[in-house]
Amino acid sequence: MSDHGTSDESGASPPAEHPHPGAREYLGIAAILTVITAIEVAVFYIPAMHPVLVPVLLTLSAVKFGMVALWYMHLKFDARLFSWLFLTGMVVAIFVILMLMKLFGHW
Repeated sequence: MSDHGTSDESGASPPAEHPHPGAREYLGIAAILTVITAIEVAVFYIPAMHPVLVPVLLTLSAVKFGMVALWYMHLKFDARLFSWLFLTGMVVAIFVILMLMKLFGHW
């Protein structure tokens, strides 16, 4: 007899699903990402910001990366391990970029 309920053959229940955001939340996040991108472009064209251009752009890019990974890649709804793996990779990448810039005299 086939049971179309919430258990499999072993009788265990499947893992509970978290509610995913709707279109309204996705559009809100898209608007935030658009504003951050506009700030990045503005920072590039403001001459007074050139001494701190790299750290500001790296910070804004990291924020955008985090938002995209959390919502559009659904890491917010997965196990925390996946979020930590992404975060660790981002920190290592930023460190490598900064050290290479220092090494080659671009900073």
